[in-house]
Amino acid sequence: MVTRDTQTSAHAADPDAGPALASKLGAEALGTFVLVFGGVGTALFAASFPNAANTLGVGLLGVSLAFGLTVVAGAYAVGHISGGHFNPAVTIGLAVAGRFPAKDVAAYVVAQVVGGAAASSVLAAIAAGGPSGFFAAARNGGFASNGFGEHSPGGFGLLSALVIEGALTMVFLVVILGVTDRRATPGFGPLAIGFSLTLIHLVSIPVTNTSVNPARSIATALYADPWALSQLWVFIIAPIAGALAGAVLYRLLIPRSGRPPRPRSRP
Repeated sequence: MVTRDTQTSAHAADPDAGPALASKLGAEALGTFVLVFGGVGTALFAASFPNAANTLGVGLLGVSLAFGLTVVAGAYAVGHISGGHFNPAVTIGLAVAGRFPAKDVAAYVVAQVVGGAAASSVLAAIAAGGPSGFFAAARNGGFASNGFGEHSPGGFGLLSALVIEGALTMVFLVVILGVTDRRATPGFGPLAIGFSLTLIHLVSIPVTNTSVNPARSIATALYADPWALSQLWVFIIAPIAGALAGAVLYRLLIPRSGRPPRPRSRP
């Protein structure tokens, strides 16, 4: 997410420029691992922590901050290697916006899904070693999966889930495109993106438990009760559709933003 427009353009013009694809895929897998491990781990273990005297926990605000902070940390740590997408919808949206080579989309998506699944697997192993019944309760509670209808934290239906996931992913993609524009203030992109993701979670956790990221949704659905897999299609289709809308919207509103001028041919 911290790769700026000029860097991406240079990569598209020269495939050999910058880190090798294998390094980029490793960075994407690691960044997605951190995102899922930090965000989902907070939801599983710290959102409502049982204490002998009371029930303490970080709550909705803490979980929202956890997802935002993991993106900031991942982007600063490995964003200079891979661009710091950590999200299939972001990768697809950036490709449509002309900020990322289309030939690398499939590889990035696979790396992100693998990284997210690895993180949820580690979380499942930790949960399995918890107090008696903890893992079963985590699975029955959805393992922090996304859902609608009876599986929505606030009881919101399918239409609400589709609209909020699509709209917020669209906004997220526009923010990413804006802060990585070559004319944006350098160095602050990851902070803006992280705060945006925090805000997105504050708005949508009550509706869907917040996806805006198919890799995150796949990762948690693997260890939830079967209902999570049956509803997973919403949290793949809606974020991707929202990212596509964000890419198109940004290109329509600011068609020349961030694009370096073409070199003039010499006489």
